[in-house]
Amino acid sequence: MREIIRTLRLTLVLWGITAIIYPLILLVIGQIAFNSQANGSLITKQGVVVGSSLIGQPFRSDKYFWSRPSTTNYSSFATADYDPTKGDNSSQRTGVSGASNLAPSNSDLLKRGNEKEGFQGVQVELDRLNKAGIKPTADLVYTSGSSLDPHISIEAARSQIQRIATVRSLNLNQVEMLVAKNTEGRFLGIFGEPGVNVLQLNLALDRLQ
Repeated sequence: MREIIRTLRLTLVLWGITAIIYPLILLVIGQIAFNSQANGSLITKQGVVVGSSLIGQPFRSDKYFWSRPSTTNYSSFATADYDPTKGDNSSQRTGVSGASNLAPSNSDLLKRGNEKEGFQGVQVELDRLNKAGIKPTADLVYTSGSSLDPHISIEAARSQIQRIATVRSLNLNQVEMLVAKNTEGRFLGIFGEPGVNVLQLNLALDRLQ
């Protein structure tokens, strides 16, 4: 009995440390030292949350920089109409991520895309970019692995500067400076490639005017 009681005590102590004390310490540190990151890296505009710097959003208007295509179509149904149990609505659930996994030989990828998954095909994207006079880049045509990437390459952003300046009647240098200010470098200076956060860049555009 003495050994059993000692074992139970040890179990309770370890449980209290690992399940209560340790998580609480991390929670406090996160809220104090990394408040923004711990709460989703949310971006607000006039006190209203408009998105997260970690999650991409679709932009199709000519007055905004276009974002990367996505296979994720966030819930756009009215509450009364949205039924997540229906097969056709499965991709509309907020938070669903992932690539389409369509092979290059798949006609849905090359021609029409997959409307149920909420994105256009490669050819549709190419036609749209060419019509707008934008040089197609891989990240403006293909989705990312998670389909949630909020960044585009510097090349993709610069290829849209002329269109943005024309539509908004801005000086080219103004738009170029905004792109430079919203360019993020490599993580720790060595990992990944520099990129431009589209949501933050478009918000900067709105603030400029």
